[in-house]
Order: sequence, then structure tokens, then C-alpha cells
Amino acid sequence: MPASDFATVTADDLVTGEGVALDLPAASLGLRMASGLIDVLVTLFSFAILFILLNVAAVPFADEALFGAAVVLTMVLTFLALPTALETLTRGRSLGKLALGLRTVRDDGGPISFQHALVRALVGFVEIYAFSGAPAFFSIMLSTRGKRLGDYAAGTYAVRERVPLRLPQPPPMPPELASWARRTDLAALPTGTALAVRQFLGRLPSLDPASRDRVARALLADVLPHVAPAPPPGALPELVLMAVVAERRERDLARLRRDDDLRRRLLAEQRDTSRMGHPGAG
Repeated sequence: MPASDFATVTADDLVTGEGVALDLPAASLGLRMASGLIDVLVTLFSFAILFILLNVAAVPFADEALFGAAVVLTMVLTFLALPTALETLTRGRSLGKLALGLRTVRDDGGPISFQHALVRALVGFVEIYAFSGAPAFFSIMLSTRGKRLGDYAAGTYAVRERVPLRLPQPPPMPPELASWARRTDLAALPTGTALAVRQFLGRLPSLDPASRDRVARALLADVLPHVAPAPPPGALPELVLMAVVAERRERDLARLRRDDDLRRRLLAEQRDTSRMGHPGAG
């Protein structure tokens, strides 16, 4: 029995990199249009301001080529650089999305990267500004996840964050498998498999023993190719699944703590460097 027979990812499921279905629904057409309108107005306003500033700077030179370069630079900054930087730094939130409680995520539910944001901005310039938003409107209307063309190209979609959310209790680490899990090489599980394991572990109390064993063995068969070395002989399949999920969570938390510590150290070093460069400060 493959994992896909036990759980599927629906259009309204947000799945994190660990396959946790958070049930954050995809943004509706109305919300996408409203947030998009805010972003368009902000972008056009920014374009006008930058265009005026660059032209004022170019006036003393009275150079037509310089004027054309100012136009191109303004377009690149406002239609590509600023949206890409904003969505990258805010992990998928533009000003319109911030105002309406939306966020752009990857198809597997994880946060978008610079590459995703850049692709969305590049395609967005064509579908929103070059064609007055018509391709984006029809794409969102026809998509089950409300995807515009930029989302299809980047592998992303927008979700609503301001919804009631209840997360299942994470499975504990079985003590008898803790030592094995700590020294195991755990590769990332496919999204469908990870989600199926999470859902199975969350439903254990409601399953009869025969079903628990059958589904656990089927899921373990999907998980084992991503785990080395193999679990100890005789270990219960459902306990092995618990150990894999728990250890994966602990490693992710440790990685996030390391990233936070590194970020704090870099910021502290940057502040110290800034103070050394300005002896009169403070």
C-alpha cells in the first residue's frame, strides 16, 4: 500500500518541508486581486518617484541616452528589484499581502527563496503590467490554488495566514530508538510520504491494531530508502516512523537555532564595525 493511498495533499493544504498539513487555504480570487491592486498602486507610485528623481539628476547633462538609461533603470528597480527583494526578505509577503494576511509559499508549503521571487517578478511584469493583468486574472480564476502565471513558473502559490490553526501534537521520540535515530543519516522525505506519515501517526488511536500494522509497514517501506542505516531488527514499524519524524524535527530545530545564532553574531559584528568606523558615535 503506497503512502499516496493513505493521504493526499489537497488544494487547501499547506505542507511544510516536513510534510505537516497546516490547512492554510489558498487565497481566493478576490483577495489576490485586492492585494495585487495594492501592490500595483505602490509599484506605480514608486516608479513615478524614482523616475522624477533620476530625471532631475540627469537634467544637468541634457543627454538623451542618459534619459533613456534612467527610464530603463527605473523600470528594473521598481518592477523587478524591489518586488524581488521585498518578497525574499519577508519570506513571501508583498505590501498587499501583508495588508490582507496573505503569503506566497512554495508548492510544498515551504518559504520561497530569491529565485522564486525573481521568477514571479519577471513573469509578473509581463502578465500584470504588459497585458493589464488579464492573463493573471484568468489564470487565478481557473486554478484550483489561485495560481497566476508567475506562480506556475516559480512553483509557488498564495495562502491565507489569518485563519484559525490547530497543530497536532508532534510524535515523541521512542526511547529505545533514540540512539539509532541520532546516528542515522536522514534524507528529506518526499512531500506525499512525509504527509502520510504525519497523518498516520496523528490517527494511531483511532486505528485498529491490524490496520495500524498494515499501514505502518507500507509507510515504512516508503521511508526506508531515505534512511541509513536501517532500523534495529524487530523494531515496531510505527515506532521507527515516530523516531524518524522526531529526529527530523530536532535536527531542523537545531539548524534554525544555529542560523539564529549566526545571524545575531553577524549583526553584532556589523554594529561593532560600524561603531569603529564612526569613533564619535555613542
